[in-house]
Amino acid sequence: MAVVCPECDNPLDLEDEMDQGETVQCEECGVELEVVSTDPLELAPVEEAGYDDEDVSHLSGEEDE
Repeated sequence: MAVVCPECDNPLDLEDEMDQGETVQCEECGVELEVVSTDPLELAPVEEAGYDDEDVSHLSGEEDE
């Protein structure tokens, strides 16, 4: 399946069967991309900081002292 990297517009040749949440890496620019939609196929860069929405308790500034 052909799609382009959203960061550098490099054509990516991906497997026909991709699942939402899978990650791939662009061979040209090295960015890690996540499949955010399968119909149509859409990729988005994986953000390093704060990527896991469930693990943000340390960012909320909760101080009970």
